[in-house]
Amino acid sequence: MIILDGKKIAQDIRNELKADIDNLKFLGKGIPGLVAILVGDNPASEIYVRNKAKACEEIGMRAKTEKHPADMKEEDLLRLIESYNNNKQYHGILVQLPLPKHIDEDKVIEAISPQKDVDGFHPISVGNLVIGKPAFRSCTPAGIQELLIRYKIETKGKHLVVLGRSNIVGKPIANIMLQKKEFANSIVTICHSAAPDVSYYTKQADILVAAMGSPKFVKGNMVKEGVVVIDVGINRIEDSTASKGYRLVGDVDFDEVSKQASYISPVPGGVGPMTIAMLLKNTYEGFIKYGR
Repeated sequence: MIILDGKKIAQDIRNELKADIDNLKFLGKGIPGLVAILVGDNPASEIYVRNKAKACEEIGMRAKTEKHPADMKEEDLLRLIESYNNNKQYHGILVQLPLPKHIDEDKVIEAISPQKDVDGFHPISVGNLVIGKPAFRSCTPAGIQELLIRYKIETKGKHLVVLGRSNIVGKPIANIMLQKKEFANSIVTICHSAAPDVSYYTKQADILVAAMGSPKFVKGNMVKEGVVVIDVGINRIEDSTASKGYRLVGDVDFDEVSKQASYISPVPGGVGPMTIAMLLKNTYEGFIKYGR
């Protein structure tokens, strides 16, 4: 059994991007820029945005955080996004979700220029992904595929089963992996809560992507020998022995499933670090394609 070390791979990607950005600076060609817009005082969102800004700065990318109160008007947020659509210093716009309830998230996502949609949520980005055209891919699914690439895991013709159908992970990873491309071209099944017996499908999986938000849902008797397991879940469970009173676990019972798996991603340290790495990569690619 081999651990899919997302922390190491993410650092490799950051090192590669830093070398590319250092070269851009040396040649006097400018640098990529990412702006993150945060509305409200969600502590988790603040941590995510702070980590993203720090990651940008570490690789020499321009980073800016726009923090606004929870009562910010929707029209003011839309105007702010439009100003960054037209700002040539920033090549990626990230609006941290969730937003306050009075703001329409769909309107906000659609207001971001597809050329700066580094989260890959815009309907044009999603549509291009579905039909196989170049597009920004959602960062977590892109990170999953990147793990498969870096570990040289065969995907062609393999049965990839996805647990979960969210717009952020489940649907996009299914669309990425069914494309007729290298490190994709898989036979894809999406499972969700309507399935009478999820294990019927998970036992068939050559590659299993668990992204349903249910702690330790996947047990050892639900997978076959040699399965590749990608655990996207991040769940807090109470643990009186931990300093914070809780610990993080995935959607997969690691202790049980790792005995069956050929490869498995841990939680934490698996898919999580890859998400920010792919956000940086999307921003860099946006700069190369549209920004100069």
